[in-house]
Amino acid sequence: MFVTLEREKLLEAVNHLSRIVSSKTSLPVLEGILLSAENGKITLISYNLEIGIKKEIYSNTSEPGDIVINARILGEILRKLDAPYVEISTDDRLMCHIKSGSAVFDIMGMAAADFPEMPSVSENEKIVLGGEIIKNMVRRTIFAVAQNEGTRPILTGINITLAPGVIKFVAIDGYRLAIRNEKINIDKEMSLIVSGKAISELVKIINDQDEDVEIFVSNNLICFKTDGYSFISRLLDGDFVDYKKTIPETYKQRIFVKTKELIDTVERISLVINDTFSTPIRCIISENNIIFSCTSAVGRATENFPINLEGEEFEIGLNSRYLTDALKATESDKVKIEFNGPSSGVLIKPIDSDDFTYMVMPMRLK
Repeated sequence: MFVTLEREKLLEAVNHLSRIVSSKTSLPVLEGILLSAENGKITLISYNLEIGIKKEIYSNTSEPGDIVINARILGEILRKLDAPYVEISTDDRLMCHIKSGSAVFDIMGMAAADFPEMPSVSENEKIVLGGEIIKNMVRRTIFAVAQNEGTRPILTGINITLAPGVIKFVAIDGYRLAIRNEKINIDKEMSLIVSGKAISELVKIINDQDEDVEIFVSNNLICFKTDGYSFISRLLDGDFVDYKKTIPETYKQRIFVKTKELIDTVERISLVINDTFSTPIRCIISENNIIFSCTSAVGRATENFPINLEGEEFEIGLNSRYLTDALKATESDKVKIEFNGPSSGVLIKPIDSDDFTYMVMPMRLK
């Protein structure tokens, strides 16, 4: 193999592909990136047996061939080089020669034949969505995805539902729920569950510009194509949680708040919290204000937040991080918050639309 190409383009691709490369594996070849050169282009592939990324880059290909190079070493070399172009060649002993300017590196590669084949997805049916829509929907729901599989691996994914004219993202981890709706020009119907880890890596590839993303689904796999990248992930098996049963249909108390002001107040109270997951903030909700307070080993904080309460006064304990995550994800100046007393989930909704619903479960107060 002998190719010449722009260093910056190669580095950008290697940076994206390296994010999914296995760091701890019994197969050293999975710690690498497969480089294949032919017909005026070089194709890079990383694959960890769950997620795969492929990128094609135009190059001056003097000699076709392929090799696997350790992703970490390749990335570090490319970052330190300062010439605009890089030459990559290989010999029969799997030695990879990397030259840029006056710098030359000889790195031992691995056989391309040992690299596992990345699965392919049928492209018979295509869905096209704006990249900015996908990024926004992920950003506004990913925080509610379960971080470890536990007894319900399905909660580590985001449920994506398509219906005529609308797309919905839903994430739930047992303590909070995030639902986001977006109107789109599409007439297909579909429901699938994409790994939260996978879709988090996908959005890092999508351009900041509103570039379209092509989506293909088949054989329990999903493929996203954008900007020369093909991103493939296995879908999560099983039925998603029937989250609709957990959302109260009515409310006993309701308030309308300015989002940023409430976030600022809760974050100030949270300064004395040294264990977010076991120390709740106490909310005494009365007719004209909420008294936020928190006591921990660090100290105590109290602050009044003015409101107009609809319904009876009550007291509730909440996880401060879960509450602020949800409020920030609304990206709205004002929201309404609905309660059903101290032991039911707290709902955060838009004032006059159904664009989102966030729910935070209460914590027990001592």
